[in-house]
Amino acid sequence: MTIPAPPWQKRSRPRVVKPPLGRDAIVTAALTVLDAEGLDGLSMRRVAQELNTGPASLYAHVSNRDELEELVYDRILGEVPRPDAPDPDRWQEQLKQLLRDVFTALHRHPGAARMGMGRIPFTPNALLLEEATLGLLRGGGLPERTVALGIDLIFQYVVAAAFEEDISAKDWADPEQARERQAQMRGYLESLPAQRFPNLVGMAAPLIAYDGTDRFEFGLDVLIHGLRANP
Repeated sequence: MTIPAPPWQKRSRPRVVKPPLGRDAIVTAALTVLDAEGLDGLSMRRVAQELNTGPASLYAHVSNRDELEELVYDRILGEVPRPDAPDPDRWQEQLKQLLRDVFTALHRHPGAARMGMGRIPFTPNALLLEEATLGLLRGGGLPERTVALGIDLIFQYVVAAAFEEDISAKDWADPEQARERQAQMRGYLESLPAQRFPNLVGMAAPLIAYDGTDRFEFGLDVLIHGLRANP
């Protein structure tokens, strides 16, 4: 039988047990903030709020915001599936699929592409991704110089494409509004003076016809064919 406490005794409030704070928990919270508020909303203070703690407690695990972004970016790269062993007969398709997966991972998290621009990849998942990419390029029999310069080129393209997609996502999210805007753009180009802008007028329809996926895939084809053709 439970004996009730006297009514004049104050009951102590139950202690709220916080989950242990560590680097993984900080990165997880930062990724949550990034997905909800974008890169501009990501800060040490905001992540601390997400963890119900003060900013000072984060600095025992992460030195500053730059390191936080680096860790978050590496976590995102860890979402990219690793390709199978390089197949000399399929290396181009393997490479294209890997780059599609990188684009998808970056596009899944608003601001991730901007976070990755200008970074030199030396974090664990970045190194694994770079190792896999080098394996595909070398497995395709490409010259050493082409591999060394080409890997930078293709990742610059993928990150830039994901960044542009982030910027334009709001304007093109609604299909009906997107079609209306395309029609307006085409109409404007076709209304230009044909003698002054013969190419823009003549190409008005095809310039507007292709969506982001078409453009991204075209870029992949051009890059990979160019690498293959480079001596």
